[in-house]
Amino acid sequence: MDINKAIADLKKEPGFADNVGMLLVHNGLVRGWSRKDRSKVSAIEVTPDLVKMEEIRKDIEAYDGVFRAVAHANSGLMKPGDDVLFLIVAGDIRENVKAALSDFLDRVKSEAVSKKEIFA
Repeated sequence: MDINKAIADLKKEPGFADNVGMLLVHNGLVRGWSRKDRSKVSAIEVTPDLVKMEEIRKDIEAYDGVFRAVAHANSGLMKPGDDVLFLIVAGDIRENVKAALSDFLDRVKSEAVSKKEIFA
């Protein structure tokens, strides 16, 4: 996903300027170490559930003050430093947008994306 293009496209949507005062982006990357015990990770295998991601995205977009939510997950074998997950939430005020992005991230990570670490 080209994040700059995604943001530019959002800004072109009818109603954007009237409804958006904040836009937050999450860009998840492959870490070079495991969260469990910090052992070295050489790669990860990522499998997103795109149907579930879309369900979650629609739920988040229905939050008060949220104008648009966008989700994109890469899949397959990835190495440290590679982009895995992009989330965007555009909405009215900081309190609404921050809460929506937090819920969006937590739900996508726990419900819609699985990964298998490959150790060096």
